[in-house]
Amino acid sequence: MKNREIHLLVTFNSNYIRPFRTMLCSLINNNPGESVRVWLLHSAIPPEELQALGDWCAARGAVLTPLQVDRSAFRDAPVSRQYPQEMYYRLLAPRLLPESVKKVLYLDSDILVLNPIRALWDMDLQGHAFAAASHSGVFAVMNGVNRIRLNTDHDYYNSGVMLMDLDKAREIVRPEDVFACVRDHAAELVLPDQDVFNFLYGAHTLPLPDAVWNYDARYYAAYRLRSEGVCDLDWVMQNTVFLHFCGKRKPWASSHASRFAALYKHYMQLASR
Repeated sequence: MKNREIHLLVTFNSNYIRPFRTMLCSLINNNPGESVRVWLLHSAIPPEELQALGDWCAARGAVLTPLQVDRSAFRDAPVSRQYPQEMYYRLLAPRLLPESVKKVLYLDSDILVLNPIRALWDMDLQGHAFAAASHSGVFAVMNGVNRIRLNTDHDYYNSGVMLMDLDKAREIVRPEDVFACVRDHAAELVLPDQDVFNFLYGAHTLPLPDAVWNYDARYYAAYRLRSEGVCDLDWVMQNTVFLHFCGKRKPWASSHASRFAALYKHYMQLASR
């Protein structure tokens, strides 16, 4: 029997509470009838903010379970304002989540969920520990560069959407491997946690089609060209599940202008009600 409750994993600090609410609002609105439990790995979100966020989730039918992570374990990891320490928590999620949790879907907070996620949740991972999408079709050149840079023979996966078979992942994910990778390759890490994931676990990842499961919102024209016109705006609204606002320019900024900006602002407004 398939697990009907969907376990969602998020990792962020206080600065990303509002984007998370927008993401979860879009997920709940487009997945009616689904039971959702949200696991939040964090290190320093104040109790009053966690309480308010838990109440907000409960009012929308979701359950929030915060788990505090010891920050000192990641004090040597490369971090910046754009790449906060919390990003690394997804790498050790198989070790940080309770053993009773067998599967989890990790989502970045800069995502809109446009369609049902049940097909991904029920997907057979065919013995893999993870499932993720690469943007190789949009960034063919960069995909090759990343293979050379990381000395891998698989596509470069975006870690913003990852389905994890936690029992499989617990067999291969070891904190010492993650810390050693960060320590030994710090100068080479461009997107730190994503690079580490690809270097250590890319070979254990089932590829997903990115136009459906991790659509990079910056490259509408490239998707349309690659699909010979099939992936137009109507196709995206009907078929894309995760619309991912990758990169530095985020859609919640008042100055943001893009093809999908109004759609994002719509869900941001819904989440604030």
